[in-house]
Amino acid sequence: MAYGYAADAFDEYLRLSECVALACLDNFIDSIVNLFGDEYLRRPTPADLQRLLDIGEYRGFPGMIGSIDCMHWEWKNCPTAWKGQYTRGSGKPTIVLEAVASYDLWIWYAFFGLPGTLNDINVLDRSSVFDDILHGRAPKVKYSVNGHDYKLAYYMTNDIYPKWSTFIQSIPLPQTPKASLFERQQEVVRKDVERAFGVLQARFAIIKNSALIWDKVKIGKIMRACIILHNMIVEDERDGYTLFDKTEFAQMESSRGSEVDYTLPTPRPLCVVTMLNNRKDVRDREKQQRLEDDLVENIWAKFGANHY
Repeated sequence: MAYGYAADAFDEYLRLSECVALACLDNFIDSIVNLFGDEYLRRPTPADLQRLLDIGEYRGFPGMIGSIDCMHWEWKNCPTAWKGQYTRGSGKPTIVLEAVASYDLWIWYAFFGLPGTLNDINVLDRSSVFDDILHGRAPKVKYSVNGHDYKLAYYMTNDIYPKWSTFIQSIPLPQTPKASLFERQQEVVRKDVERAFGVLQARFAIIKNSALIWDKVKIGKIMRACIILHNMIVEDERDGYTLFDKTEFAQMESSRGSEVDYTLPTPRPLCVVTMLNNRKDVRDREKQQRLEDDLVENIWAKFGANHY
C-alpha cells in the first residue's frame, strides 16, 4: 500500500508468493476497516463541528466546515466490458472519489466507486453528503455574517458545483478590490481538499499508481483503509503542522459568532414535506447569493487593510 508495488514483487525479498501477498493485503484492509472505520470515518461530532467553525471564522469564512472535490483513481485492469463506462474520452478507466477535507487534511466524508465518466455534478447527485441534513440527523448550526443569521454550514468548492446555499465558489473575473480579495482567500481555503488528496497519494502510492486489482469491491476497501490510516496520521501529527495559534481561539470563545447545538436530534422518520423543505434550503440560490455577498464584506473587513 505504501509503495504501490505489484503483488509478485515480494517473492524474493519477503519469500511470499503473489497469492499469499494478496491474501495478506485482504486480511489487513479488512481488519483496518472493521476495527477503526467507525472512529476514523465518522461524521463530525458537535465538538468537531465547533472546532471547524472556529477555524473557518478565524480564516474569514464563518460557517465553513471544509472543502469538497473529486479525485480519479486509474483502474488499469478494468474489465473490458466496463471500460466504456469508466473511460472518459480517449483516456484510461478511472474510479471517482468524492471527499470533504478540513484545514488539517482530515477527510470527513468519502464516497467512492462511481465511474470516471461522471463529472463532479453527476457524482454529487448520487452521493450522500447531505443525507443527514435532509433527514434531520445533522447537529444544528447557527452563525452570523455581516449582521445576517444563517443555519446551514457550507463547503468551499470550485466553479463546477451548483449555486446552492451549502456551497461557496470563487468569483470569476473579479472587478473590484473586495471581489479580488475574496477570490484569493476562497482559492486558498478551497485547496484544503486538493492538499488532502496529494498527501493521501504521497503516503500510499497504491492510490497514486494504477489499480492492478480486478475486483472493484476490493479496490473500494483499499481506498477506505488508506483514508482511515491517513486520518490516524493526521490525528497524531495535527498539532505539528497546523499554522493556527490555539491561544487565539481561546480569546474568540467569548465573542464566538458560530455555535453548534450539542443536543443531537432524536432519530425519527420525517414526513416527505419536511424532507422536501430541507432539500429546498440546501439548494436555495437566493440564500447562496446573499451569503456570498456577506462573506465578501466580511473578508474585506477582516483582511482588507492588510492587502490595500
